[in-house]
Amino acid sequence: MKNEASLATTRYLRRPVSTSARTRTLASPARRRVLHAAAAAALAAELGTLASPRPVHAAGKRTLKILQWNHFVPGYDAWFDGTYVKEWGQRHDTEVIVDHVGIPALATRAAAEVSAQKGHDLFMFLSPPPVYEEQVIDHREIYEECQRKHGKPVELAVRSTLNPKTRKYFAFSDSFVPDPVNYRKDLWDEAGMAAPDSWEDVLAAGRKIKQSKGVPVGIGLSAELDTAMAMRTILFAYGGSEQDERGNVVLNSRHTLEAVKFVRALYRDTMTPEVLAWDPSSNNRAMLAGKIALCLNAISITREGENKSLPVTPDIWLTQALRGPAQRICLEHVMDCYVIWKFAENIAGAKQFLVDYIDNFRKGFLASEFYNFPCFASTVPDLKALINDDAKAKPRDKYRVLGTLMEQATNVGYPGHANAAIDEIFNTWVLNTMFARAATGDASPEDAIRDAEAACKRIFAKWRARGLV
Repeated sequence: MKNEASLATTRYLRRPVSTSARTRTLASPARRRVLHAAAAAALAAELGTLASPRPVHAAGKRTLKILQWNHFVPGYDAWFDGTYVKEWGQRHDTEVIVDHVGIPALATRAAAEVSAQKGHDLFMFLSPPPVYEEQVIDHREIYEECQRKHGKPVELAVRSTLNPKTRKYFAFSDSFVPDPVNYRKDLWDEAGMAAPDSWEDVLAAGRKIKQSKGVPVGIGLSAELDTAMAMRTILFAYGGSEQDERGNVVLNSRHTLEAVKFVRALYRDTMTPEVLAWDPSSNNRAMLAGKIALCLNAISITREGENKSLPVTPDIWLTQALRGPAQRICLEHVMDCYVIWKFAENIAGAKQFLVDYIDNFRKGFLASEFYNFPCFASTVPDLKALINDDAKAKPRDKYRVLGTLMEQATNVGYPGHANAAIDEIFNTWVLNTMFARAATGDASPEDAIRDAEAACKRIFAKWRARGLV
């Protein structure tokens, strides 16, 4: 993720049509999200303070309240808050209030708003939030209107926001973020290795580079979002998954065992214990400081390096999803998911905002410096031409690989849809813990998998009883 000094600090920036930013959805599962004791209660109290008293508006003037993350590319927030939102508000005679929070605050903030039954009209998550299905509107008509204008959304968006059991769209996804492999080309060249093409390449080259240069591989094994994405990418590449297409728990398999044993070898032979305590920005900081040889991350790393003219940047190259024994696949890095709460005060305005935003998505794509990829592909018709020749990049076609990653990215919950049980498993770090326990020797691979599957089955049983899975 992003090297941001303030990442660990929650900032509530509340001012009309303004605010700078950066955040992300580490939303915790329903029970933790909604009933999670002290944090949610405290935030619910704070929410009341933030939501009222309201500023005095001209008679009849509407208000639209949006909560966003602090984007990892600062230029996006400058455009969204300072240009797009202002223009939209003027056209619709609406005061738009944009609040930004840091990544760790999204979970407690969402829980607080649901607990208080008041808050923002639009709330943005960074991974699918199906545990909140009963608290949000059906976003189907937003999809239908956007599809009428721009064609079908990518399958990744549908699988991330539609509950196939209830047929309800529990969120609306405007964009997703590809997750390339970031690697130090100079170190790989010195090791006599070409660009990594498979996970076995990472293990083989990682061993050489660590032994000869003392520079480790940097893939997290902690309780945070980047680890959750990376471990699923490896799991899927080895043929494993938490569920099958019908929503049955299938974690305990020979494919999962192979993946866990691979991560154990990768940790012991190529990494250091630091990854056990990483946060979502640790891999960014480490790569830009020249301290790691490879990581999985969005282009926030290279964009920050370019924008700050960091000397290591030209040596950081990108490549596609890595091949595993079963397939070449990767998870998206971030899945933007907007929800409109049932208790929102301006549901109609929130719907209109999302439809209009998709109409203007190309501007957002450019403002994000190719970070946010469209869920409605036709909104950026010249996408491939743009990523194939970027003036900032060295070489200028560094971002060409993102076009390939668009086709390789899959969803949380693969090969099925995202659902409430998968959401809880994701946000209670069940798989993160499974891989970390085996890697460090805290448990055998077999025991770590058995315990993780038992947790998955308990979680699935709970959500099946509620009729959401």
